[in-house]
Parts: sequence; C-alpha cells; structure tokens
Amino acid sequence: MVFEVLTIFPAIIEAYLSESIMRRAVERGALRVDVYNIRDFTTDRHRQVDDYPYGGGAGMVLKPEPVFNAIEHIERDGLERRRVLLTPGGRVFSQSIAEEYARQERRILLIAGRYEGIDERIRTVTDEELSIGDYVLTGGELPALVIIDAVTRLLPGVLGDSRSAEEESFTTGLLDHPHYTRPVEFRGMRVPEVLLGGNHRLIRRWRRREALRRTLRQRPDLLDKADLSEEDQELLEEIKEEEE
Repeated sequence: MVFEVLTIFPAIIEAYLSESIMRRAVERGALRVDVYNIRDFTTDRHRQVDDYPYGGGAGMVLKPEPVFNAIEHIERDGLERRRVLLTPGGRVFSQSIAEEYARQERRILLIAGRYEGIDERIRTVTDEELSIGDYVLTGGELPALVIIDAVTRLLPGVLGDSRSAEEESFTTGLLDHPHYTRPVEFRGMRVPEVLLGGNHRLIRRWRRREALRRTLRQRPDLLDKADLSEEDQELLEEIKEEEE
C-alpha cells in the first residue's frame, strides 16, 4: 500500500510512522509512505506557501502554485492515483472508506492543508475531499495520519492475527465487546466467569451480547445500519428487557 502526503510539516508525519504498528508495517513492506514538503515546490527565495486572502479577512491561505507543482512532480511517473484533499468540509472518513482504500491498488495522495484554508483552485486537481469529523483542526496532518493508520491496520499481515481487525469496533457494524486480561480479580472487579471456562461457543455468544449491549447504550444509531442476524435480534431483545 502506497500513500503520498503533501504537507508543510513533514516531521509530524514521519514521527508517527517511526513508531509501533506503522513502523513494523513499513519495515515489512506492507506500507510505504512518501512525504513531500510543499515548501520544496515554491519558486521564490522565501519559500512562501501562503498569502493573504483576496477580499480581506483573517488568516492566511495556502497558495495554489506549490501544490500544483508538487502534484505535477509526483505524477511524472505516470502511475494512477487517488488525490484526496483533507478539509473540514469533506465527506466524513469512516471504517467503510478505510476498507475501500485498503482494497484498491491505486496510490493515495493526501493533501494536508494549513492556515485559514486553501486557494479554491486547488480543488480542481483533487478527486475527493475527506474530513475526520465536524470540527476544525490546525492542519491536515492529523487527518492524514488517521486515514493512514485506519487503512494500514486492514492490510494483510500488519496486525499478525487477521481477527484483530475483523473483530474491532465498526468493522462488524457494532462497538467492540469488553476485554479482560490478568489478574482475574482486581480491586473487587472480577473477570466474567464465562471467559475463564474455555467454552468457545459460550464465549462467542457472550462477546456478541456485550457488543450489542455496549452499542445499544453508547451508539444506538449504529443498530439501524448493522447487519443483525436472527440470533442478534433475540439477544438484543433480551438486553433491552434487562436494561429496563
């Protein structure tokens, strides 16, 4: 999987990629991230990437020239890419989009904006716009890392056990079930007996029940979209009766 990131702060991206699962994914060859500094594609001696907005107003605007220059430089190899502009007004990134990205062979070029906004003409060279939520960040570096992280976890071999990604929250359409590790008892709080018994059928059923319970409590809206089996529906009715 190849990501390319256009940013004026490459160190932010590189620092995250040097740790934990991302680092291992890079070392194993499952992930490649090419980071490009937008300043390297300026043409003035001050390496200016922003300027004042026409019409007045607060803040600075990311200039179009260095972004266009960078994209043209990157695409000289003739490879197919998906150009993604990271902006608060974009489509909200989700697990389904992460899964879509993980399946495709095209490179993904992430354009991280900064300052008050981007020159509108930059939008003419992008394929889509993504946001990670209804709030404003200082720049697009954090959204870029969120997308890279979410997609990388889905790549074969990255997590070691494929079930890790398959069973996580949102992958199944529900929130994740509770997890426990040693000790069995801690400050009066004990691991549920079903998890200690070794009966995998009962454990699977308990986990599904608790995932449904947690989703009902915290994100009931997800239940409207979840693909629930007949057994799920029965468990959900039992949970609702218990919660009353």
